[in-house]
Amino acid sequence: MSHVVHSTTTTTTTTNTARTGRSATASKAYAAFLGIGLVLLIVAPMFFYPIFLMKLLCFALFACAFNLLLGYTGLLSFGHATFFGGAAYFTAHVTKEWGVTPEIGILIGVAGAAMLGLVMGFFAIRRQGIYFAMITLALSQMFFFFCLQASFTHGEDGIQSVPRGHLFGFIDLADTTSMYYFVLAVFLIGMIVIWRFINSPFGMILKSIRENEQRAISLGYSVARYKLGAFVMSAALAGMAGGTKALVFQFATLTDVGWQMSGEVILMTLLGGIGTLIGPIFGAGLVVTLQNYLATSQFPVTIITGVVFMVCVLLFRRGIIGEFYASRLGRKLGFEHRR
Repeated sequence: MSHVVHSTTTTTTTTNTARTGRSATASKAYAAFLGIGLVLLIVAPMFFYPIFLMKLLCFALFACAFNLLLGYTGLLSFGHATFFGGAAYFTAHVTKEWGVTPEIGILIGVAGAAMLGLVMGFFAIRRQGIYFAMITLALSQMFFFFCLQASFTHGEDGIQSVPRGHLFGFIDLADTTSMYYFVLAVFLIGMIVIWRFINSPFGMILKSIRENEQRAISLGYSVARYKLGAFVMSAALAGMAGGTKALVFQFATLTDVGWQMSGEVILMTLLGGIGTLIGPIFGAGLVVTLQNYLATSQFPVTIITGVVFMVCVLLFRRGIIGEFYASRLGRKLGFEHRR
């Protein structure tokens, strides 16, 4: 009997040691990957068009914000364009009409998106599954028609000629290089917030709700409050991306709040990998790159994007990064434990 107990203890110790080793390997791999990625982002303007890079960073942050809700909470929203486009309108309006500095303009856009998320989430989280998705779509379309009729949005013309202004009153963002590094800083701040959010006790509870909501309820957690908190946080981060995008391109239009934009961010997240931290970044990079380099060609961008999506669905069921995490190399490095 003692031999069996000793054998079981030894096996458990060996398993824990192996897991610890894989976790340490994954941490080193993540640190190396993040370091290389940061260096590449810093030097990227020397090799690529800065406007293209800024668009990619804005949509990458948007996709990561959406993934916070879908990948880590299990809620599929068809209305995230409301927060992205709403913040773009708010930031563009206060920057142009009120003359506020760009950082204040983005903060106002984030606050506006968070308020929209609070209102939309209050009604949407009362339902689950397809009903939740349809409610978000319906409320998003209501906001779209509000933007179409409201005076401050200028209808179909949108808000144009938005000044980038001076960051903190002295850094001229009219300079493309300065604007790029400002957008990069916003992107990194957003990613740090997302990382901290999903690795906090709050994030752990969200994952438990995603896996088994009834068990989370039985443990005494107020599931509705946690869902609403995740919804508002996702909306605020999407607003950060939308407000930054309005400054980059110096306009905000109805395209930013249309249902197509909601579909686009879903596509980016699915391509990269749901429930992975960096997957949506790769998905956004793929979609934005296709849009950018096929825009001047004879190929219809939407059809090519659709074909790429079909191929990824057939070959990469978990998304590009999700499949890597599930691969033999990913498991060996311990990435399956860091989704």
